[in-house]
This record gives sequence, structure tokens and C-alpha cells, in this order.
Amino acid sequence: MEVMEKITQAIQSNPVILFMKGTPEFPQCGFSSRASQAISACGAEFAYVNVLAEPDVRENLHRYADWPTFPQLYIKGELVGGCDIIMELYENGELQKMIDEAS
Repeated sequence: MEVMEKITQAIQSNPVILFMKGTPEFPQCGFSSRASQAISACGAEFAYVNVLAEPDVRENLHRYADWPTFPQLYIKGELVGGCDIIMELYENGELQKMIDEAS
């Protein structure tokens, strides 16, 4: 499967998906750690892709939504943003609403 198809399928198949460095249990960067903790704190089950273990995804994901950094959160197929946006949404309660609507 071509990498862009792989990315599209992952995003469309999961209501909430986080492209991150590492895993939620063992994040490999502080930003990925904070983002996955905020999503988990909302009580969400979410899919994730460890971009360190998927170099083709890591090299091409920025082309999918024109977002250059990791982590990247997608809810219902739409890019929400990276760590700073995720944390802002979490702190003001919007992330919880978005995740609840996606479930």
C-alpha cells in the first residue's frame, strides 16, 4: 500500500488517532507525552501511530495536512493540531467535547 493511502486509511478508520513519537505507554518526546496524556484524560480510547517505527509515515505525514510537526491529532478525519493546540483545547474543555462527539 502506498504511504499516502496508508495514512488516509488510518485516519478514516479511527475516530480519534494520534500520530506521535513513541506510544502512549512509552512516549519518546515530551510533546507526544503531553498530547497522549490529555487525550487519555478525556477518557478516550484512541488509535496511535508511532512515527519512529513507521519512517515512511514520518517522512510523508506533513504532506497529508500540511502540518510539519509531531504529534498530530485527527478527530473524525480532521486535523486538530499538535501539542500546543491539543493542550489548549484540553484546558478549556473543548477537547473533551470533540472526543465525546467522535465516540
